Amino acid sequence: MIIVTDTFRQTNGVSTTYKNLKSIAKSRNLRFKVIHPSLFNWIPMPLYPEIQLSIQPLRLWRTLNRINPPQIHIATEGIMGLVARTWCKVHRKPFTSSYHTRFPEYLKVMLGIPLCWTYAYLKHFHAPAKTTFVTTESVYKELTQHGFKHLTVWTRGVSEQLISKQVFAPNSQKLRVLNVGRISKEKNLDELCAYQDQFEISIVGDGPYLKELKEKYKKVTFLGYKFGKELADIYAQHDIFAFPSRTDTFGIVMIEAMCNGLPVAGFDVAGPRDVIENGVTGYYSHNLYLSITHCQKLDRTKIMQNARNKWSWSHCFDIFSSHFHA
Repeated sequence: MIIVTDTFRQTNGVSTTYKNLKSIAKSRNLRFKVIHPSLFNWIPMPLYPEIQLSIQPLRLWRTLNRINPPQIHIATEGIMGLVARTWCKVHRKPFTSSYHTRFPEYLKVMLGIPLCWTYAYLKHFHAPAKTTFVTTESVYKELTQHGFKHLTVWTRGVSEQLISKQVFAPNSQKLRVLNVGRISKEKNLDELCAYQDQFEISIVGDGPYLKELKEKYKKVTFLGYKFGKELADIYAQHDIFAFPSRTDTFGIVMIEAMCNGLPVAGFDVAGPRDVIENGVTGYYSHNLYLSITHCQKLDRTKIMQNARNKWSWSHCFDIFSSHFHA
C-alpha cells in the first residue's frame, strides 16, 4: 500500500491515523509505505511553521515512477497530494483519497477566503478518486450537499498506549477540564480558556496560537506536547474533556478521552455531534459552559466501556484496505 501525504512527522489527526494504520499493517505482515515531505527537501509553511511544505515535487514524481504502484492513497490536498493526483491521472492509475480537514471553514476563519472557492477546489481534487474517505456521517452529508461523489465513512480508533491504568481520584475543588490538540486560532480555544476562573483548565499541545493564549489566560496550565503513557495518565487525572472546535471533522482526542473515562463537552456541530452520545459519553449544546457542567453527572465507567467497544484501529484499517487493491 502506497500512501502520499503532506503531513506525517507532525502531531495531528492525519499523522495519527496513518501511523496507526502502518502499525496494523506491520502486525499483519502487509507492505505499507508512507511518502511524506520529510523524505525530500522542504520549507516551513507560512503561519504554521511545524507543517512541512515539499519543494521537490519532481523527486516525488520520480519516486512514484520508480515504485510504479498499481494504486495510491492520497491523504491530503497539498503539494504532495497534487503531484500524486497528477501522476495517477497521467499514468491512468486509480487512487483513493481522504477528506480529513475542513479547510474551507479554516481558511474562511484565518484568511477570509470565501467558502465556495475552497469547496470548488476540493470537489475538483477529489472527483477522480475511486472513493474519498470521510470521518463521520455529518461530513458525508455536508460534502454530498456540496456535490462530492463516491464518499465512504471511515471510523477511527485508540491505541492501547493511550489508555491509562491509573485509578481516577475525584477532586472536591474546581472541575479539572482538559483539552488536547493543536493550539491554533481555528481550534476556538478562547471559548474554553474564558472560563479560567470557573474551572481548572489544562491544555496539552503546541502551535502558532500558544504565545497569545498564554498572554491572555494566566490561570490556564499549558503542558506542551505529551505522548504515550504520559498523555494517557493526563487524561485519567482530569474530570472532563472540552472540545471547543466548531470546524474539526472528527477529533481523535475526543475518543482518546472517552477511552480513559472522561466525558466530552462540545458544541452542537459536526464532529462532537458524531462522536458524543449526548447524555451518555458527554454533552454537546450551543453553550460550552453548560456542556461542561452537565458532564460531571455522567458515569466514567460506562463512558470507558462504551468507547472501547466502539472505536478500533483494526476496524479502521479494514475499511481502508477494503478499498485498496494493490
